[in-house]
Amino acid sequence: MTTVRRTQEPGGGTSHPPRLRPPAHRVARRAIAQWAIESALLWGLASGLAWGAAAWVDGWDGARRWDGLLGWLGQRVWWLPVVVAAVGAVMTVLAPVWRYRVHRWEVSADVVYTRTGWFNREWLLVPVSRIQTVDTEQGWIERMLGLATIEINTASHAGSSEVAGLPVDVAARLAERLAHRAHDLRDDAT
Repeated sequence: MTTVRRTQEPGGGTSHPPRLRPPAHRVARRAIAQWAIESALLWGLASGLAWGAAAWVDGWDGARRWDGLLGWLGQRVWWLPVVVAAVGAVMTVLAPVWRYRVHRWEVSADVVYTRTGWFNREWLLVPVSRIQTVDTEQGWIERMLGLATIEINTASHAGSSEVAGLPVDVAARLAERLAHRAHDLRDDAT
């Protein structure tokens, strides 16, 4: 995997890293639905836990807890599930669209190029010659929406790279193409 670092200029200053163009391909639009469903499930669980905690503190069984310790908290405890649910609703609507706008991928003859991130962007360049395995994965939400994720493993300490939100047929073709290309490049190197 390749990272871009600042270099020393002859005059003693540091130069800016080169600007990378965005990778050519977006993930499938159905990935928005996948990420929204995953977010709704996660925030629904968090909201349920917040509701349970509020019910416990308020004393659903008649035994009001934390009355003396934090009286003001006991009176406002039902705001917790409301706030968690509101934040979850906003994140479920906005985050998948944001991810769709940012996440991109591209494969050339010698490199796999991905861009991910929300606030901190990560541009990842994986040389095809360093690829050891290419795996295709499908969770139950991905299966339901006809999507898949490919995971590209290298011997790098940074681990692997993945491209999520691809249509199943594109992921299968891409995984096969990368595996064959990596195999051919390894054979050429020996």
